[in-house]
Amino acid sequence: MRPFRRSAKVTPLGCSRPLQRVIVDFAADQPFAQARAKLLEHYGFAIGESTIQRITFGHAEAMCEAGRKGFEFPEAAGLNKPIIVETDGGMVPIVEPGGEAKDKRKGKKLSWREAKLSLAHAQGSRTPVYAGSIEGGVEEAGRQLLACAVRAGFGANSRVHAVGDGAPWIVGQVEAQFGDQGRYLIDFYHVCEYLAGAAETIAPAAAAREAWMETQKDALKSGRLDFVLRALVEHCEPLDVDDEHAPVRTCHRYLSARVNQLNYRQALAEGLPIGSGEIESAHRYVAQQRLKRPGAWWSVEHAEYMLALRINRINGDWDAYWKALAHPSPAVANDNRPQKSPPRAA
Repeated sequence: MRPFRRSAKVTPLGCSRPLQRVIVDFAADQPFAQARAKLLEHYGFAIGESTIQRITFGHAEAMCEAGRKGFEFPEAAGLNKPIIVETDGGMVPIVEPGGEAKDKRKGKKLSWREAKLSLAHAQGSRTPVYAGSIEGGVEEAGRQLLACAVRAGFGANSRVHAVGDGAPWIVGQVEAQFGDQGRYLIDFYHVCEYLAGAAETIAPAAAAREAWMETQKDALKSGRLDFVLRALVEHCEPLDVDDEHAPVRTCHRYLSARVNQLNYRQALAEGLPIGSGEIESAHRYVAQQRLKRPGAWWSVEHAEYMLALRINRINGDWDAYWKALAHPSPAVANDNRPQKSPPRAA
């Protein structure tokens, strides 16, 4: 019997809820060893690195589980303005321990897995909503894309403007999640990469190549795709030349197969983006800043949890998560094991 421990609601070597919040806050941005040093410098607490890791992953897992709750296609009306959505994949380092050896470090497998990140915001809004996953495949990425759009104001009467790099899985998920309410546009810079490859064959001289590129860009932005296709078809390589050495033919085939995804004129007229740079840059400060540090390798579940933690903070759900943990107050005030699946912030 330990009357004081029971009355004070504490456990030996435990961490209070405010301390846990500080630990998770530091560890969300820094390696666990650096988080330990910051705790010592700012608060005078010397806490073991393994404790910091356990507390961080415990709360990150709870955030991850809360974020997996599904969103149904909305029946109510949404915002009366376009909802802009973007999604893209980026690679993160993953390690799988050896299954047979006694020492799990022997026989471990190192690989790269794609973290699929999504964002959505209403036209004119500067505050996007993010979601991301590593496991679950393209269906999970599509579900999270819909979840982002719903939180951004998507409703039964809303129109979605999706921008991406033309990957088939992105196109497929936009169609699957939004149906006739979605419109997909290929990232303009991505199309220009194909045109640049063709330009090197059509106009070898630097000045002529630059002028040719500007002409094609202006044609695409003004809705004259047929003009661009004619400029390409005149220089297409013979069919007996393989695709690797036929950039003009490759560009012509790429554009011809995506006529409905190149309506830059309408997007520009409506003030909508024609590039997916927002989601591409988001990979750097949302996922890669913490997950792609030199020498760092993650188990897939820990990478998933850390990604969920960082998304929780950038979405503004941080305060709501900790308030939800405090109501009702836990039986133990400084337990190192956070409760799972608190209510998700609206």
